[in-house]
Amino acid sequence: MSVNRMFRTCPTSGLVFHEPAEKLMRWNAVAAVVSLLIGGLLAIGVVLTRWQAVHLLPPDRFYQYLTAHGLNMLVFWIIFFEIAVLYFAGSTLLKARLATPKMAWAAFWLMVLGALVNNYSVLRGDSSVMFTSYAPMGAHPTFYLGLILFAVGALIACFVFLGTLVVAKAERTYHGSIPLVTFGAVTAAIIAIFTIAAGAIILIPTFLWSVGLVPTIDSLMYRTVWWAFGHSSQQINVSAHVAVWYAVAAIVFGAKPMSEKVSRTAFLLYILFLQLASAHHLLADPGLTSHWKIFNTSYAMYLAVLASMVHGLTVPGSIEVAQRQKGFNHGLFEWLRKAPWSNPAFSSMFMSLIGFGFLGGISGVMMGTEQLNLIIHNTLYVPGHFHATVVVGTTLAFMGLTYFLIPVLFRREITFPKMAQWQPYVFGLAMMGVSLFLMGAGTLGVPRRHWDIGFAGNAFAHEFPGAAWLMMALAGITGIIAIVGGGMYLLITVWSVFLGKKIQTPGFQHVRAKDGIAPAPKPVAAAIAAHHPGIGAGGMVAPGTFALAMVFLTAFVLYYFINWKYLSTVWPLK
Repeated sequence: MSVNRMFRTCPTSGLVFHEPAEKLMRWNAVAAVVSLLIGGLLAIGVVLTRWQAVHLLPPDRFYQYLTAHGLNMLVFWIIFFEIAVLYFAGSTLLKARLATPKMAWAAFWLMVLGALVNNYSVLRGDSSVMFTSYAPMGAHPTFYLGLILFAVGALIACFVFLGTLVVAKAERTYHGSIPLVTFGAVTAAIIAIFTIAAGAIILIPTFLWSVGLVPTIDSLMYRTVWWAFGHSSQQINVSAHVAVWYAVAAIVFGAKPMSEKVSRTAFLLYILFLQLASAHHLLADPGLTSHWKIFNTSYAMYLAVLASMVHGLTVPGSIEVAQRQKGFNHGLFEWLRKAPWSNPAFSSMFMSLIGFGFLGGISGVMMGTEQLNLIIHNTLYVPGHFHATVVVGTTLAFMGLTYFLIPVLFRREITFPKMAQWQPYVFGLAMMGVSLFLMGAGTLGVPRRHWDIGFAGNAFAHEFPGAAWLMMALAGITGIIAIVGGGMYLLITVWSVFLGKKIQTPGFQHVRAKDGIAPAPKPVAAAIAAHHPGIGAGGMVAPGTFALAMVFLTAFVLYYFINWKYLSTVWPLK
């Protein structure tokens, strides 16, 4: 059988790109950015409506915008980008040809069709059921059909990625274990398969219900199974953006994991326990047993949290070790002060790590405690939490990776370089503000889904404290700044990819293999593709990271017990 494969080797990074995989990476990345643009435009209406002083949209339009914003941001933008990351981790990092490119293209077009159908359904005006789409609140059948088509396409893409690993192993394009970044991508793919299976279990019957073939959908069953899909889809993000952290650390610093075995074990804990964190959305539901809730919140969840804490230590620890080897050894933090803060790939990654840990991680553990969950269940605290995890954590990490991939993958120079230096700070810091202020408003009881905290026109109005109104105003201001930061990213990305100066590539190596199964060419120097053994860290090799860990744990303990104190004021214990 004739095998026809085209590879090129990037002379600067040493990465090897298989031509079909490269094209698919580009198209998935472009589809992701288009979804981000749509979601960002819709965010303007959402932010200016929740900001009570402006209160831009009427209720029907607000819920429509909120539904489309959530789906484009939480599903389409992130998963399109993650598929590009899977192909990068499976094909490029392993120097392997992409398995079944035709199936990969079919997956891509199914995902595009699903995203278009779902957006059509929401924008037509009769499917404003929000991201959660709780039954018995029903949407137009095309709403569920779009999600099903998108999920099937994503599932096919995951299997193409896994097939690429088989090809790489069979053709011996790498030696030893797969690189840690690819291992993280495998974790994301496995969780994605579980997630899509859960989505099929609930969305297919709901689609049949929407067209009248199923008489009823039990609401408790729907919520329980749906969160196995809805929350687990965010765990794909966690695995993917942690893999991006390791990749950027290697790209920028040549950093090697402090212990590959520990990092891989942490990824394994994600597979086993991370999906169970969805329990924090269901702790107030009366139909679930206490045994199930206790197991999820008191045991399983903390093993997932342990995994994130391991990554949160080993990534900056590996950077510190690499920096100290370069001579930045004065004091605890010279390695951090002398880091390339003007490099948007690094600044995006590091703020993603800090924001995900301090805001998303601590708030997630608090929400996962059954008693404390009663304070903030179904309040704006929940969107504050997932904006910290998904937006500050995942989106900011993906933005950082983009600044590396545009020259390497699209072969274009980054346009507006000064703007690119500032963009991660504008977007990241503003979005951290949004998360903090939404969590603050939620702690004061502001509801998650109600468009008007003033409850205008209601017979039984509720007066929130002035601090809640202040929090909503600050969330609105920082939200607009974050949208500006997102617009900067879109401008830089789109201009660079389509209008940016082409990088002259006389050093590109093109290799075509015909009628054989010879492995792809080896890269010139591919730091992130190489397999690095653990450095056998003995003693205090990363004292600065240890100090940061102590700051994190102190913040963790203080915030945890502050919330217990707050609970004691609203639910006196006698």
